[in-house]
Amino acid sequence: MAQHHNRRIRTVEFSKNSVNVFFHILTACNLQCRHCYINPDQHGRDTLDISTIMAWMDIFSSRGQNANIIFLGGEPTLHPHLSHAIRHARKTGYKSITVDTNGYLFHDILNRVTPDEVDAFSFSLDGATQETNDRLRGNGSYPVILAGIRESVKKGFGTSVIYTVSHANIHEIDKMPDLLHHLGVDRFFIQIIGLRGRSAASPSAASDTCLQVSPDDWLGIIPKTARHAADLGMTAIYPKVYLESDDRFECAGNVAENYFIFPNGRVYRCPLCEDYPIHSLVIENNQLKPVTGITETGLFQLSIPEGCVMNRLIQPDNIRYLPGGLPRDRIACCLLKNQIRPLL
Repeated sequence: MAQHHNRRIRTVEFSKNSVNVFFHILTACNLQCRHCYINPDQHGRDTLDISTIMAWMDIFSSRGQNANIIFLGGEPTLHPHLSHAIRHARKTGYKSITVDTNGYLFHDILNRVTPDEVDAFSFSLDGATQETNDRLRGNGSYPVILAGIRESVKKGFGTSVIYTVSHANIHEIDKMPDLLHHLGVDRFFIQIIGLRGRSAASPSAASDTCLQVSPDDWLGIIPKTARHAADLGMTAIYPKVYLESDDRFECAGNVAENYFIFPNGRVYRCPLCEDYPIHSLVIENNQLKPVTGITETGLFQLSIPEGCVMNRLIQPDNIRYLPGGLPRDRIACCLLKNQIRPLL
């Protein structure tokens, strides 16, 4: 896959020598974010017990020496035994351990683990101001998130922020680099809203407007914001989204080992497939098994002018077309990222 731009900006290729495990250890959460991708009908409503969590972690840690794990929910810090899961992950050889959190940091988690055990706490923050963030994530969440970020930085943990860009908050993303620099954040992850979970609902159900952003807004605002973050000393990472003319489309499902695990035992290889019962793998009796019939695996093999098949199926508004009907844009695999590092 091609690398472009200047010496700081590069396309991060799919890693073919590592295993990335996105482990949803529960689906419960204390918030009701408008764009939450969790779909309990498809993902289950269970909270996995610690023995199951450890057994499932062992399945994937044994698949390679460079396995990375990200604990997610719902809100993973709601799990009373998250600290035990983290220690088991380190003991069994996971190369990196990340906890994605909404900032409420239940069960005093920052005092129950150390920076030697957790590589990063990654906080979700969806507005530079309380008004914008709380409209998306819930009243009163903004000061709690900021307090959690400050505490994480103070205790010496690697600290990241995830900003999910939507029509409701793209107007404030240019203010985020200065805010995060002030807070002492190491990495700024910019995500694009996907039509999954709650955001897949009709505009009336999701609130007052469609949350998707236009291609022009994304391309005009996001790279510039990422460069600003890097200028301030952070590593900025954001989805490639739109392929350039000399890029070739490649699906991570064909060339990389990414696993998205849910409490009901479903294991997906593509996050865009998660709203549908087309998972390619399932965990049964603590064993990973392939699923027969129609699964996401078949989609990985398809080649279309628009690039990503699932994007074309579930969020076609991301694609613009030329007068003759050919796509003006080719959509990259959502797991392909651009990364901008600070200048040394």
